[in-house]
Amino acid sequence: MFKYVFGVDLGGTTVKIGLLTTSGEKVDVWEIPTRTEQNGKYILGDIAKSVRAKMEEKGITDSEVMGVGIGAPGPVDSKGVIYNAVNLGWGKFNLEEELHSIVKLPVKAGNDANVAAYGEAWKGGGKGYSNMLLATLGTGVGGGIIIDGKLLNGATGAGGEIGHIHIEDEEEDTCGCGNHGCFEQYASATGAVRLAKRELVASNEDSVLRSENDLTCKLIFDAAKAGDALAKRVIEKYGYYLGKGLAAVASVTNPEVIVLGGGVSKCGEILFDLLRPSYEKYVFPGSANVKFALAELGNDAGIFGAARMLIDKD
Repeated sequence: MFKYVFGVDLGGTTVKIGLLTTSGEKVDVWEIPTRTEQNGKYILGDIAKSVRAKMEEKGITDSEVMGVGIGAPGPVDSKGVIYNAVNLGWGKFNLEEELHSIVKLPVKAGNDANVAAYGEAWKGGGKGYSNMLLATLGTGVGGGIIIDGKLLNGATGAGGEIGHIHIEDEEEDTCGCGNHGCFEQYASATGAVRLAKRELVASNEDSVLRSENDLTCKLIFDAAKAGDALAKRVIEKYGYYLGKGLAAVASVTNPEVIVLGGGVSKCGEILFDLLRPSYEKYVFPGSANVKFALAELGNDAGIFGAARMLIDKD
């Protein structure tokens, strides 16, 4: 009977690897550098070597290991094929087969944001729910969707790309994807800064934000909490867009719970108060009574989700 499973969260600068029990207890977590030189040719070999070294260190045999789950920063389909991971230098290939051929253990691969959602559903903010939406609010907006306990991957692994839902017709600035008016242009940390800069230009009123040479989302929320009127308007507008975008996703996926993760989620439950008015305005009534929760696993969501994905492989 299997005792252990490895979860791998592959990032652009570091690879986080976790050794877990099959019941979800952490045994060990560590990181190795992501060597992206020569189109990332060393990455999978480094992961395999690190996994094998940990097994030797712990005295774990192959028969005790269920396998390796891996979340990667790119679209990954249900067969384990990754469709271009630009930050790693990778093109299209079967990630599961390639890593399996090196590590000699069963492998299951998925998109990193989807995998993080799986982790939160297993051991985090979405625990106990079969239908969940994870929205990661960071530099951009990522997402992962769980329906009836299963990840929504889509035909080419691009399911859950909620950051590029169109929510604003009047936007002139171009999103990183090439379109205009995308959800992440407003609901990300950088989106909050964009909204603040626009408000500072449009208004002459005093604000502590005017003295900040390097505006951040945290500074904006801190100023609002301290009573700065302009900052309050910014976070209210931020909440409007956040609620509107989440309503669009929820109207299609009908989650029981929406979990907010990423750096912006550290602002706490004030986000729920900010987003609810527009969420309730735009959402289909059947999804109006959703629960909102904060992510709980932080940087460990990816390793937990990758491990769980392997456990549920069959």
